[in-house]
Amino acid sequence: MVRAAARWILALALGAIGVVHFVSTRGFRVVVPDWATRITRLDKDAIVIASGAAEVALAAGLLALPRERRRIGIATAAFFVAVLPGNVHQWRTHRSTPGLDTEARRFGRLFLQPVLVLWALWCTAEPAHRGPLRRRLRRRSR
Repeated sequence: MVRAAARWILALALGAIGVVHFVSTRGFRVVVPDWATRITRLDKDAIVIASGAAEVALAAGLLALPRERRRIGIATAAFFVAVLPGNVHQWRTHRSTPGLDTEARRFGRLFLQPVLVLWALWCTAEPAHRGPLRRRLRRRSR
């Protein structure tokens, strides 16, 4: 029950921030490092839109695809790792975005990233009593 609540909170937060990426593209452009545009061959607006779309898709998957929950949790954790360079860039360049308008907040955001990775993995893990091995053993005993 706690994992389910944590998963819902994570999904709602991801979905909300993903939608904000569509509405306020300009506000998130400062987070995108210049090297990301060279590597992806996309402009900063496209990268912001793509990351917002990824967040919305991950949020939807967390809620709508219970059989794929573990995979989506891993994908969500990977997404949080992938956006870390943008957070570092924002901190190093002293650029503000909504809610991250001070040095302390930008620096603190860097430490939130590992927490988000662990949260995504934890809230999508199967409890030990319902793991795949346990299910196979229950099926055989029937």
